[in-house]
Amino acid sequence: MSLPAVRSPADCANYATTVEPFLDQLYSLPSDIITALTSGGLGQLYVNTNPLVSGLAISIALGFVFLIVSEINRNYSQVDRCWSLLPTVYIAHFNLWSRLAGVHSARLDAALLYSTIWSIRLTYNYARKGGYNVGSEDYRWEIVKNAIPKWLFHIFNLTFIAFFQSVLLFAIAAPTYTLLLTGTIEPGLTFGDIVFAATEIGLVVFEYFADQQQWDYQTAKYKYRGSGKVPAGFDKATLDRGFLAEGLWAYSRHPNFAAEQSVWIVLFQWSSYATGTLYSWAGIGALVLVLLFQGSTDLTERITSGKYPSYKEYQKQVAMFVPTSLVGFKSPAPRVIRTSDLAKKQAAKEAKASGSGHNTRSASKR
Repeated sequence: MSLPAVRSPADCANYATTVEPFLDQLYSLPSDIITALTSGGLGQLYVNTNPLVSGLAISIALGFVFLIVSEINRNYSQVDRCWSLLPTVYIAHFNLWSRLAGVHSARLDAALLYSTIWSIRLTYNYARKGGYNVGSEDYRWEIVKNAIPKWLFHIFNLTFIAFFQSVLLFAIAAPTYTLLLTGTIEPGLTFGDIVFAATEIGLVVFEYFADQQQWDYQTAKYKYRGSGKVPAGFDKATLDRGFLAEGLWAYSRHPNFAAEQSVWIVLFQWSSYATGTLYSWAGIGALVLVLLFQGSTDLTERITSGKYPSYKEYQKQVAMFVPTSLVGFKSPAPRVIRTSDLAKKQAAKEAKASGSGHNTRSASKR
């Protein structure tokens, strides 16, 4: 049997019932695939395998691919290139499996809808920044490579970059499995489901505006540096600062990252709503994602604060992700030195020099 017997929505969030009994399938899956390939029963094996297990197996298999390709090319952004695609692939996997197994529900269609929109937007943003160009790599990997021994970086690639991140992209989509299970009890789309789907789409739209504001600023900054002319809609002081602190970025140092994390937190909350539980194993992916963003953003900000002196003041006023003030960032007022203050300083300097000269003459007479 490829699905657990659940009698209530709460049962769908129970790890001991919905996950643990099927883990043995993961160990036997490689030999089962070989047998299915020789017998032509691959499609039947797909349906007969628990969808959570098969999705996890795909993420592990992709980890091997990412590892091999990254080591051959010495380019460690292989997972980055798939980041905007794989969660939607896994949600589509749950959707397809439910249809083939005859347990499809409208909740899965709603989840796939928002996730597809999310993928399209994030893929577009990554592509326009050159992420898919040949040789393109996240600049932070180069910094990490230079900071640790070569052998240690290869271990880091094996454990974290290739496998951990690959499995994480499956884990953040795993609450869809819970939605699939609840669909066997309540297949219809409720008002709450519509609210969650609309919230997800709203977060994607928010993330679009945040990324677009950053794109417009960076484009204007590099045009200004190249030509010396301030593009329309910007001012010299803002561009000289070197980083964006206006719009959504006046209230959060990384509003796009905040929305990105929220997308997967809300998916977990959606599954919690469907099961009537406050927490479950399905939230592990979202929790780990938040911790990952905390660490990677800390590294990014250390680099940024080293490049732009006023960034530390920005950090003092504006929270990293969740806004803590409705006031927004305010650039420190430039220090004004009055001419009278300059005159006083000059007079004091001259008096000091005069006194020093007098003491020198007195000493020579003695």
